[in-house]
Amino acid sequence: MNNGSIGAFDSGLGGLTVVSQIHKYLPDESIVYFGDTGRVPYGSRSNETIIRYAKQDINFLKSKDVKIIVAACGTVSSVASNAANGLDIPFVEVVTPASEMAAKTTKNGNIGVIGTAATVASHAYKNRIIGIDKDIQVFEQACSLFVPFVESGFIDPNDPLVEGIVRRYLDVFTDKNIDTLILGCTHYPILSPIIKKVMGEGVTLINTGEAAALKVKEILTNGDMLAEKKGESHFFVSDTTQTFMQTSEILLGKSLDFDVQKIDIEKY
Repeated sequence: MNNGSIGAFDSGLGGLTVVSQIHKYLPDESIVYFGDTGRVPYGSRSNETIIRYAKQDINFLKSKDVKIIVAACGTVSSVASNAANGLDIPFVEVVTPASEMAAKTTKNGNIGVIGTAATVASHAYKNRIIGIDKDIQVFEQACSLFVPFVESGFIDPNDPLVEGIVRRYLDVFTDKNIDTLILGCTHYPILSPIIKKVMGEGVTLINTGEAAALKVKEILTNGDMLAEKKGESHFFVSDTTQTFMQTSEILLGKSLDFDVQKIDIEKY
C-alpha cells in the first residue's frame, strides 16, 4: 500500500475534469493538483515552451512526494510527454489511454478527434490510434473557442449561441461517418451534453479524463500502491486563486471545499 498522493497538472483548470474522474474511480486517494493559470493557455505555445513548462510542473509535483504523476492536459500529453523522461515514478498522459479506449469502442473504424490547435497539429491521437490499428480512419478538428466558452460558464446545452459554435466546429464530421469522438481537451467533457446533441446518439464520446483515471487505477492496483486510508486533496495555481475558485465548480461539478494556494512555478 502507498498513502502518497496522486499528482496531476494542467495548463489551467481543465484538468479538474480529470481530478473528478480520479475521485470517482479512486475515492480514497489523495490528490495534489497544479493548474498553471499564470501561463495558460499552452495550446497556442511552441513545442519548446510547452516542454519547458511541463518539466517545471512535474518538478513542482515531485517536490510534494507524489507516487504517480498525471498530465491532465491534452496539449502536454500530445506534444510534451517526453518531459517525463527519466522520472522515477509512474507517469500517465491522457492521449494513450483515450486512444486505446476509442480503438476498442469504434464499430465502423471511423474516429473523430477534437482538441486545441497544438493537440490537433501534433496528430498525437491519430498516430497512437493508427499504431493500434492501421485500418482505423481518424479525422481531426481544432476547436479553439471551446475552452473560453467553458471557463466563461457558457455550457447550457439549450443555449443557441453555444450550440451554434459547437455545431460550426463539428460540421466537419458530417460526411465522415464517425461512430466515436475523442474529447481531446480536458475542458471538453463539460460540453458533452451539447456535443452529444449535435453529433447524435450514434456517436460515442470518449472522455480522456475517465480513460486516464482508469489507467491510474490499473497502475496503482497492479503495483500495490493504493491508499489504505482516505486522503486529502490539495490545489495549487500560479496566478490568482479567485479565478480558480469561480471556475472549479463548473469543472468539478461541485463546490470546492479545499484551500487553493498560489505558488511561484518559475522556482521549479
